[in-house]
Amino acid sequence: MTPPTDAELAEIAQQLRVDSVRVAAAAGSGHPSSSMSAAELTAVLFARHLRHDFERPEHPGNDRFILSKGHASPLLYATYKAVGLVDDDELRTFRTLGSRLEGHPTPRALPWVEVATGSLGQGLPVGVGMALAGKRLERVGYRVWVLCGDSELAEGSVWEAAEHAGHEHLDNLTAIVDVNRLGQRGPTRHGHDLDAYARRFQAFGWHTVECDGHDVRDVDRAYAEARSTLGQPTAILARTLKGKGVAAAEDREGLHGKPLKQPEEAVEELGGVRNLRIEVQQPPAARVLHAVRSGHLDLPRFEVGDEVATRSAYGQAVAALGSARGDVVALDGEVSDSTKSELFAKEHPERFFECYIAEQQMVAAATGLAARGFVPYASTFAAFLTRAHDFLRMAAISDMDIKLVGSHAGVSIGQDGPSQMGLEDLAMMRALHGSAVLYPCDANQTAHLVAALAERPGIGYLRTTRGETPVIYGPEERFPIGGSKVLRSSDEDRVTIVAAGVTVREALDAADQLAQAGIAARVIDLYSVKPVDTATLQEAADRTGCLVTVEDHRVEGGIGDAVLEAFSDGRPVPRFVRLAVGHMPGSATPGEQLRSAGIDAASVAAAVRLLVEQAVVS
Repeated sequence: MTPPTDAELAEIAQQLRVDSVRVAAAAGSGHPSSSMSAAELTAVLFARHLRHDFERPEHPGNDRFILSKGHASPLLYATYKAVGLVDDDELRTFRTLGSRLEGHPTPRALPWVEVATGSLGQGLPVGVGMALAGKRLERVGYRVWVLCGDSELAEGSVWEAAEHAGHEHLDNLTAIVDVNRLGQRGPTRHGHDLDAYARRFQAFGWHTVECDGHDVRDVDRAYAEARSTLGQPTAILARTLKGKGVAAAEDREGLHGKPLKQPEEAVEELGGVRNLRIEVQQPPAARVLHAVRSGHLDLPRFEVGDEVATRSAYGQAVAALGSARGDVVALDGEVSDSTKSELFAKEHPERFFECYIAEQQMVAAATGLAARGFVPYASTFAAFLTRAHDFLRMAAISDMDIKLVGSHAGVSIGQDGPSQMGLEDLAMMRALHGSAVLYPCDANQTAHLVAALAERPGIGYLRTTRGETPVIYGPEERFPIGGSKVLRSSDEDRVTIVAAGVTVREALDAADQLAQAGIAARVIDLYSVKPVDTATLQEAADRTGCLVTVEDHRVEGGIGDAVLEAFSDGRPVPRFVRLAVGHMPGSATPGEQLRSAGIDAASVAAAVRLLVEQAVVS
């Protein structure tokens, strides 16, 4: 294959501009000006430096490419046309119902898209995860190229990624920054000051290269320098102009996210429609030693009656899972001694990734690792996962298989106070598309659910408890995702108490108190908060007529809402009381916290007595 000449590369770049203008005009929406600024950057990369077999997206030697500035999707799709992946007819379906060419790219229908982009500041952090996979796990010489916009460099997540990449010496990672000076509403903070960006990347241990982003020879030189740099990631800072090549659009404000007003004239000014082809270089032969499952998982076993924190059971279980499955990796946010993922780190140090206190980067790295076929378990305090919610949202759009573990959940953590209490996590995780949300109450249940998450596709969340809780299930018990456990029932039950995690013990103690008062109560351990065990809940409602939910979580979005959704099919809703954390807690002992929130055994028993009395009166 003969590489294209500089003149041919310039023509290919013009073709990418023309097609970007055309597709946005056809759709009546899109971001052609943001696409036009990066035309040379993309043309030179795909024609001279990217090594990728597009007929085999799974090829282990393929370079990875992430369009972090996902709004420039017209440029990406125009490039796919030049490579021969889509034809002109499909190109013109951009942004229409049923088209593979969505407004921002996703991997749902396009095998060449690594991850969904569009929420700015995420491409580079995810690219770090992919580069980590290539360097530390797969040990294949592919490169990760991430095309960023200058506006997104205002995001803190970019600098979390920059520090992580510099610390790990990821010389297989290149950030290409399209410094076109203009954001959505006007100039960016640093405009065309390439040195300002260079100083920031250099401070995190990056090699930087500045270039004229519209000079194909200069861009080619920058890419070659990035490929030859060892021991450091490289940031290519390319000075460009938004709307390049069309006088009415070039370097002009107020055109972001808008088709050009005179697209036919713009196409003519750019030299007309072309049908040039880019021949992408094939990757070198590469072989990855795929992780092998041992076929034998020795989960930890705990004796009934012992007191064990579920966070400790998680640490032991994920370490055991790592021994059985070489594709399981663990990440942590500098709290591994609390989340107990340190047990995985001790047994499988080569598959453990310390992300420090950078929760966005932790989830992004997990996404990058998942995109490369690994099964990541990422853990931190439940409260701190809120910082990474947008990364979880985008991971769901990408249909990534990542597992999150939130420890120190609820007021039951005690004296640390509200800043450390995960009280919104169940609602946050339940809202994610396709997620599973699990809240075990004892150690054996935790161990089995850790293993179950590895087999379930999509995002999974496991909520663990700081303090020790009694082991109530034997090690042979099974806990399918979507199930529940009826811990106490009789034909005389007048009410059903639904609990999960730390409140299961409170519910059982409340049932004992109620029994002494002549009130039989059914108790359900709703360890699977999503998907919820609708059949068991509906049967309990039919048999008892009254439901009480008790949870160490905010009133909104947690177990109470999950239970109510089981009655959203039009059937009558039973008498219902929701006990949850409705106040702003302070510092107190765990027992005091539960009492103050009204979710301890005495509060549950009192709520049941009142509900039953009301039911009798009515």
